Amino acid sequence: MAPTEDVLIIGGGVGGLALALMLHQRGIPCRVFEAAPELKPLGVGINLLPHAMKELGALGLEPQLAGLGVRTAEAAFFNRFGQLIYKEPLGRAAGYDWPQISIHRADLHRTLWEAAVAALGGERLHLGWQCLGAEADGTARFRRSDSGETPPQKGRAVIGADGIHSTVRKQLYPDEGEPIYSGVNMWRGVTRWSAILGGATMIRCGWFTHAKIVIYPIRNDIDAAGRQLVNWVVEIETPKYERWNWARPGRLEDFIGPMQDWHFDWLDVPEFLRCAEVALEYPMVDKDPLPRWSFGRITLLGDAAHPMYPRGSNGAGQAILDARALADCLAAVGEPEAALAAYEARRLEGTAKVVRTNRTTPPDRILGEVHKRTGDKPFTSIDDVISRQELVAITDAYKRVAGYDREKLGR
Repeated sequence: MAPTEDVLIIGGGVGGLALALMLHQRGIPCRVFEAAPELKPLGVGINLLPHAMKELGALGLEPQLAGLGVRTAEAAFFNRFGQLIYKEPLGRAAGYDWPQISIHRADLHRTLWEAAVAALGGERLHLGWQCLGAEADGTARFRRSDSGETPPQKGRAVIGADGIHSTVRKQLYPDEGEPIYSGVNMWRGVTRWSAILGGATMIRCGWFTHAKIVIYPIRNDIDAAGRQLVNWVVEIETPKYERWNWARPGRLEDFIGPMQDWHFDWLDVPEFLRCAEVALEYPMVDKDPLPRWSFGRITLLGDAAHPMYPRGSNGAGQAILDARALADCLAAVGEPEAALAAYEARRLEGTAKVVRTNRTTPPDRILGEVHKRTGDKPFTSIDDVISRQELVAITDAYKRVAGYDREKLGR
């Protein structure tokens, strides 16, 4: 088994493919090993915030992603009575040099995969290779779906980008246990619908102790009527839950009840949900931040390193920022172990802070504050409940933690 200069990337998801493209851009050879034997469209909608689009734009992918998705222009927060609490511009509408793009996860993944095939060559992207473990000397072991266990592969470094149930992370932390349940269950889906509030708005409505829904469009002009494909997420405080499973179907009757009377002048929510093409159910979970990611020539990236609640539209963005930092460190530092240590030093504490902030004060905490201060009742004027300065402070604080406040990102 002769070592190579290839970086071995375990996982062909958003973070792994972004890393592969960034390494290639810097002249560093790599190979991607994905456990799935074939590419299938998974999940529903995802948001690419300006910090992520800055990096994807540097890879030349902005035009394609913007064409597939929707340039989100504003965020709007409502209580469960349909009353507007707060509205702010997003992306280029907020003065960023990069857009915020809402897109189907499958469209994003396909774009990254095709770009990686074109840049690296298809022979460097391996499907059906399940990682069995990795060693600190840069060796990884695999079982192939078509032929069983294969000879070990040895490279410059092994990057565990294999998601929340990462094999590499389990090897490094065998006693860690399952993801931690938040107490909130989620149902996610997509609905074909006419443009809501202009067709470029991310809507957050209600609060999870009763019911909360997040709505945003992810594809434009999907039929002759000019409708959009609209992503939605329902969150409800739920004592019991089923184990994490991206593909488990959700049942409308399990979550529509608390929203039966949500008939607003801007959307009939129950009818919107009844028209869903697909609904999936899974719990909101994360894991506690780790004390370290890097062990010799092994490190972690994305959800394998720092799984977080899907609040703040920031999970994929943090994986993309990881990829940029790791690619830069591998390019700047010749010795692999030192490069991985430098990457960890750049990203470990910042991502841990995002994990903790998503638990306590994400942007949608605005909804919780209004829910608490009004006693979950309609208000006469939002200014009597909470000041605009407080509302701005909540969202701006999150942008600073997540790394996409406009002043810092523009530097």
